[in-house]
Amino acid sequence: MHTPKSYQNLLAALAAIYAGEPLPAGPATARQLLVTPPALPVRPEPPCAFDRQIRDCLATSDHRAARALLAAQHLVPWGVNPVADRMTGAAAAMIAVSTLMGPEGPIPSPDYRLGLVYMAPESYYGLHNHDADETYVILAGSARWTAGDDVRIRGAGSMVHHPSLMPHAFRTGTEGFVALWRWSGDINTHSYTFLPDPEADAA
Repeated sequence: MHTPKSYQNLLAALAAIYAGEPLPAGPATARQLLVTPPALPVRPEPPCAFDRQIRDCLATSDHRAARALLAAQHLVPWGVNPVADRMTGAAAAMIAVSTLMGPEGPIPSPDYRLGLVYMAPESYYGLHNHDADETYVILAGSARWTAGDDVRIRGAGSMVHHPSLMPHAFRTGTEGFVALWRWSGDINTHSYTFLPDPEADAA
């Protein structure tokens, strides 16, 4: 099964990020991403509702993975947040997610999940947690990032680790962001929970 070169380049750029992560699950995720072929042929996807915004955000970044994603954007299966059923309509409408690897595919993995997320400008994604360990890497744009008690502006190239059940949240400015994420440990999705959050209530 032929995989387009631009998609191969994207996977290589994403794997290179986690190959250098200090935690053992990072390099393990990177290896899995490189050695496991997609379960289905990689073909052009219909543009998602945020396609133009994602492209514009990526174009502001010189991160290697941002450039690779921009070149392969037409092959990436962007969709709604997998936990959109637990969000308000307004919150669900500000975000797009593409799962690239996990138990359900498209690159099969029983032990890890990995994907991309875009968040629209001037948006707030409220406090939440989950059983999985998670590491985010911002590829383009920026956000005020809450990771437990650590709250700071994170920009392209920033890597943020959320241990299991750590509350985390993001607020974008005028540019939004595109980020890469990976899960390890207990990667179930049913534990994904939105938490009481005064900032979300005030938004």
